[in-house]
Formats: sequence, C-alpha cells, structure tokens
Amino acid sequence: MTDTAIRVLIADDQPLQRMGTAMFLAGQPDLDVAGEAGDGGEAVRLTRELGPDVVLMDVRMPHLDGIAATRRIMTDRHNGGRRPHVLLLTTFDLDEYVLDGIEAGASGFLTKDAPPGDLLSAIRAVAAGDAVIAPSATRRLLRRFASGRFGPVPLSGEEHAGIGRLTDREREILVAIGEGLTNAEISARLHLAESTVKSHVGRIFVKIGARDRVHAVILAFRAGLVQA
Repeated sequence: MTDTAIRVLIADDQPLQRMGTAMFLAGQPDLDVAGEAGDGGEAVRLTRELGPDVVLMDVRMPHLDGIAATRRIMTDRHNGGRRPHVLLLTTFDLDEYVLDGIEAGASGFLTKDAPPGDLLSAIRAVAAGDAVIAPSATRRLLRRFASGRFGPVPLSGEEHAGIGRLTDREREILVAIGEGLTNAEISARLHLAESTVKSHVGRIFVKIGARDRVHAVILAFRAGLVQA
C-alpha cells in the first residue's frame, strides 16, 4: 500500500463475497480496504466515519438497499463536504435498479461476474473522476429524464453560473461528453490531442461542479445542451 492508495469501502450482505473481495483488493499496492459493511445502513455510517474514496456498493441488500444508501451518502452533510465515488455492483447488466443508482449519484456500475481486472480498472477509474457506464446506459438515463417521470430539475444558480463560465471550446466538449463520447472519441471529432481534451475536461468539471462524467452528462442535459 502507498501513501496515496485509494481507500475502498466494501458493502455487500454476503460475508464470503465481502471477504473474497477484500482479500483480492488488499493484494493491490494502490488500494486499501478501509472497511466492510453488511447492509446499506452500515455503509452510510462507515462512509461517514472512515471517509473512503470509493464505495463498492452491492445493489440488493436487506434493510437499506444500495440505491437508497447511495442517495444518502451523496446527500449526507456529515461527510465533511467530501463525497466518495460510488461504484454499484449488480447481478445483471442494466438491471432495473442501476439507472436509479446512477441518478442517486453513483459513478457507474459493474456486474458481479466481471473479470477481476475489470473491477480494478473500474475502481481506479471512478477514483480518478471517470465514469464506468456504457453510452447505451447514458442514453437510457437521459431518456428517463426527458420523459418527465422525475419532474424537471432546473439548474441551481451556482450550476447555471458554472455553465456560463465555459468557453466555446469547453461547451463543445461538454456537449460531446453529454452524448456519451470518450476522450479519445472527442479527440477524433474535434481534431485535438487526447491530452488536450483531458485538460479541458478537468477544467469543465471544476467550473460546473461535476463530480464525474455521469454528473456532467446530467448537468449538460439539464442545461439544454444535449437532447435525449
């Protein structure tokens, strides 16, 4: 483990699953298992106490499921203003609860049968502020917002001001992010070096207050920059 290791909280109601995941993650030099939770309520409490960088959250748990726990974690004012990134673990790809979890503030999802290397990559990605969500899932998410099922959610004054501070190029890149493009795809579309795109993305997130790409997609939609 290094001084800059990513601190991970594992939330799963199956003890053997938690133990196996913890043993696997503990073998990685850049990851540190901060704690383990057996249900959503415990995940919320331990997030507040331990301040992990990433919460590996099982979707289906007793008492308080992973979706409700994610929502509480992302709105908890007792986290010292520091919100972790939540990575959902689900049994099936795009199961009925996943998009609810993304809307609740999760940075992405992974199926439980994903290869171990994919789990490591996903944890590192969300810790770095990237999203682990396929473009198809992004489009489904936007369609749900567009349907009006959840009611219109206008930008706050701070969010509106952040959008207004974007340069023309940054706005163009935010639109591309909202369409589900990766940095490499944005680079090809706009004829920019990928490193330049990455720098722009970082500045965009700071200006609009986005925690990751999924949040940026939602803000772009709410600002009317992309359509479902």
